Amino acid sequence: MYRYIKTCSFHWLGGLWGGPRMAWALTAFALLLATSPCFSQSVPPESATTEAPANGGDLFERVIANQKRVDADLNTYERIERVEIRKTGSDPKPSEVKVWRVFPAGTGTSKIPLTADAQPVTAESYRTALEKLQTTLIWAAEAGPAQRDAYAKVERRKKERNDLIDSTRKAFLFTKAGEEARGDRVLVKYQMTRNPAFKASTRNEMVFAKVQGTLWVDKETSQLAKIEGHVTEDISLALFLAKVYQGSYFMQERYEMAPGIWLPSYQQYDFDGRKFVVPFSIHERTFYTNYKRVGPPKEAVEVVRGELSKLGTNQADP
Repeated sequence: MYRYIKTCSFHWLGGLWGGPRMAWALTAFALLLATSPCFSQSVPPESATTEAPANGGDLFERVIANQKRVDADLNTYERIERVEIRKTGSDPKPSEVKVWRVFPAGTGTSKIPLTADAQPVTAESYRTALEKLQTTLIWAAEAGPAQRDAYAKVERRKKERNDLIDSTRKAFLFTKAGEEARGDRVLVKYQMTRNPAFKASTRNEMVFAKVQGTLWVDKETSQLAKIEGHVTEDISLALFLAKVYQGSYFMQERYEMAPGIWLPSYQQYDFDGRKFVVPFSIHERTFYTNYKRVGPPKEAVEVVRGELSKLGTNQADP
């Protein structure tokens, strides 16, 4: 009997197929939509019912521009992330809860563990984490060879992601499915299906033929407000050493967190599959709250210094 394995992140499979790239491939219908222009520019077959909204070209250009801003905004906003882990997607209560204060740190993010009610685990551990974050931000704000190399790696990963994102514009067709109200806003709903004319040219792009989904665009601002999708056929990965099963699901919601700033508020994964012959199951609900702009490292380090000062901690010299 094979041992059941539960994991809280896609990094568990990363050894087979690089962590970030694995995540993009597994959730191409969603993670890519979360940071991509989304709308296909290919011509649908005559039998398709794809409907372009009024001034569609202008709308798509605005959506593209807005999505490019999302990554940049996330790199300047701290937040609280609460991850609820379940054994199955239908479990009413989580089996484990993890909470972090997530702080942008130039070439990545720093995660400070918190209690389930978003409080410091201990005063000492919290102070130590802030001191470490301060050191990281000071380093990220400098302009030496090591920093240039680190930021160059960030740009390469960004280009890899953007290349894959660009391919989604050809891989899918979008059909307008009406409008829905969310509070005082109107969302335009689109069904996303594979484009039969699209031919995958890379291993990652082959995933697109096995996913479909739905997205909602805020009518007033052209911001993505919600995305969801599911796997329509089993997806084999890493030369068939891993597989994601049909029915696996993803959803993300976004709200305006500050004037003109739309960021995730909720994200859900329900993925099942296997690695080699061992089953895995990923069932997570992530809640994003307490967004606060801290800026790039040179600005963010002052935020941390201010907190350390209030805690009565000696500050590291820049």
